[in-house]
This record gives sequence, structure tokens and C-alpha cells, in this order.
Amino acid sequence: MRDAHGPTIASMTNIPLSACIITFNEADRIGACLDSLAFCDDIVVVDSGSTDGTADLARARGARVIDRAFTGFRSQKDFAVSQARHDWVLCLDADERVDATLRQAIQTAHAKGFPGMAGYRFARLSEYFGKFLRHGNAYPDRVLRLFDRRQGGWRGKREIHEAVSVDGAVGRLPGNLEHHPYRSLAEQLGKQERYAQMMAEHLFAAGKRANVGQILFSPAWRFLRGYVFRAGFLDGWRGLLYALVRIEYVRRKFVKLWLLQHGYRP
Repeated sequence: MRDAHGPTIASMTNIPLSACIITFNEADRIGACLDSLAFCDDIVVVDSGSTDGTADLARARGARVIDRAFTGFRSQKDFAVSQARHDWVLCLDADERVDATLRQAIQTAHAKGFPGMAGYRFARLSEYFGKFLRHGNAYPDRVLRLFDRRQGGWRGKREIHEAVSVDGAVGRLPGNLEHHPYRSLAEQLGKQERYAQMMAEHLFAAGKRANVGQILFSPAWRFLRGYVFRAGFLDGWRGLLYALVRIEYVRRKFVKLWLLQHGYRP
């Protein structure tokens, strides 16, 4: 894929770069995501049956689109990486964008051939009701998304809160991966309900059990850690709302695990 602002990475180094994205009904966000990846040499989008034109929009921007039924966040992303044309991959969600500073950092590291590195972490900056959260548990939220798939990938069995791991050195790049996770509070609450159930089921299958202390005190600790000790209060009313909503996720996760271990299933 050729960048309108200059040559592709492949013209600067002999290590080309693929970008991998999974989508489902992301017509309002996929364009900005793909535009931020225009410097990559190959973009693959794995779509799980979108009905809003997401796949067509991605194709129109030069991405290769593969239709695949959704099997879980981790496994879907792992499949996307397997479909990349190149071994070095950059993984994004459709609600994420590479900012200018991070883009330059990636290109600089790439031009040097990623010497001695198996992957790179960088900060994720989340937007919340019109402003970015720069404190608390929300930031810097460093994620490993740029890596050599020959040395790692989306490993493990957990399909929720999935993460990349690699066998080798991991560097850190400046800049931000801009994250636009929620279109509304209702969407955030709905996601948290689904994720809490998925996480509870994963913990239960792994032999974990909840206790009263976790239900009562884990949410309180999450609030204190993020809002007080990590200065989430500096993000104003948005920081307070974010902290309050997120502690409900923690509470619901342990409540659902408690119900599972007592024989109640959804």
C-alpha cells in the first residue's frame, strides 16, 4: 500500500510491514483507522459479517478483506496475523488510530531494521466523551502491537482481554495509539456486561473461584488505584465517570464468577 505522504516502508528497508485489523460493523470508524495505516505495505482486514458496509469501505481504501465467522477476539486476531503477507505486523482494532508521533517512531525504527527487537510497546490514549483521558488507569495503558510474528503473537486460551507476547526483547516507542472505544455510555455499559461474563467464564474454566472479599474490596481498590493514586481526578468529571463505570466491571466479573461456582449459568 502506498502512502500519499511519501514512499512505503518497503522502499526504505528490506523488511516490509503488514497491518492487521478485525472488524464487525465499524463503518463509522474503519476509514480513520485505515488512513492512519497508509504507511504500511499490506493491510488485511478480517471481517465477521458486517452489515453496514464496513468490508466495502475497507476494500475501497486498498485493504485485503477476508470474511470469517467470529470465534473470539484472540483467535480472530491470531487468524488475521496468519493472513498477513509479511512477518512484521502492526495490529490495531477498528477504533484505534496511529498518531503522527507514533507513526514517525515506527518508521524510524523500521528504517533501522528493528535491530535486536522482537516487538514494540507504545501508549494507548483513550477518548472519553470528547476528550482524551491522560491519567488514572486509562493512560498510558502500554500495549504490544508491533511485532515479528515468527517470535510471538496472540497466544494463550483467553479470548477476552487478549494480549500479544513475544520471545525476545521488547522496545518502547513514543507517540500514542489513539483509541475511540465508546460511541455512548450505553455502548460502554453493554460491552462491560458482555466482557464481565466472558471473563467470569474464563476464570471459572481455569479453576478460579470468587469470594466475598473480592466482590467487596476489588472494586474499591480499582477506584483508589486509578482515581486517587494514579491521579485520575486530573481528568475532571470524565475521569470520575470512567473510574465509577470501570469499578462496576470489576464487581460484575466477580459476582458472575460467584454465580457460576454456585451452579447458576446465564
